Amino acid sequence: MEVDFYKYQGTGNDFIIIDDRDEFFDINDNKLIKSLCERRFGIGADGLILLRNHDLHDFEMIYFNSDGSQSSMCGNGGRCIISFANTLGIIEDKCEFLAIDGIHEGIFSEDTIYLKMSDITTVDVRDDSIILDSGSPHLIKIVKNIETINVNSKGKRIRNKDEFRKEGINVNFVQIADKINLRTFERGVEAETLSCGTGTVATAIALYEIRKTDETHLNIITKGGELSVSFDIKNRTYTNIWLSGEASLVFAGDFEC
Repeated sequence: MEVDFYKYQGTGNDFIIIDDRDEFFDINDNKLIKSLCERRFGIGADGLILLRNHDLHDFEMIYFNSDGSQSSMCGNGGRCIISFANTLGIIEDKCEFLAIDGIHEGIFSEDTIYLKMSDITTVDVRDDSIILDSGSPHLIKIVKNIETINVNSKGKRIRNKDEFRKEGINVNFVQIADKINLRTFERGVEAETLSCGTGTVATAIALYEIRKTDETHLNIITKGGELSVSFDIKNRTYTNIWLSGEASLVFAGDFEC
């Protein structure tokens, strides 16, 4: 069967997106998903996303890591699928869609895609790190050498600690100077990616929680570009969280499966 696909990127975080409103794609074919995401013998991507119909919402997003496993929420993937839904004519400038962690709102603009994230109620502040779930689990470490740190080596070591080995955790290294710079090791990809949307959200919340900033609207620089996070805090709950930045179609094609 010939399958059309669309390659999208959001600040360098890249995804294969498939219009699966007819539900022809086998979500259990982890081998196929992994092969499509492979960068040397496949299309190449950090993950694969299916867009499906939903009775109550504009659409449903189903996300897979590049290792073929179905995963938790992907912030940049969510922004890319909003742009894709607009291209398909499913939405115009606003939408509401279902993802694995619940309902999300989105706003499409020509230059910027906005995604509303789930509320965050628990932030675990430790001696050398902060852990929280922003749709996906994240650990945040503040460093002084963001440009020279070996993200793959250090991130892999933390991700595979006994505490995290089974479920995995994304590891974020952040440096606070004139600007906030962020680099992320992503579980499922098992390597550094150019950007991570949920990691950027987690970092913004973490920095506010430990009083490294008193701003509730932060611009954060990833290797793939700049993302913005805004939020409110009420009764120890982070709410009205919005992730925003660019997202665009890279190319389209088809494959046989």
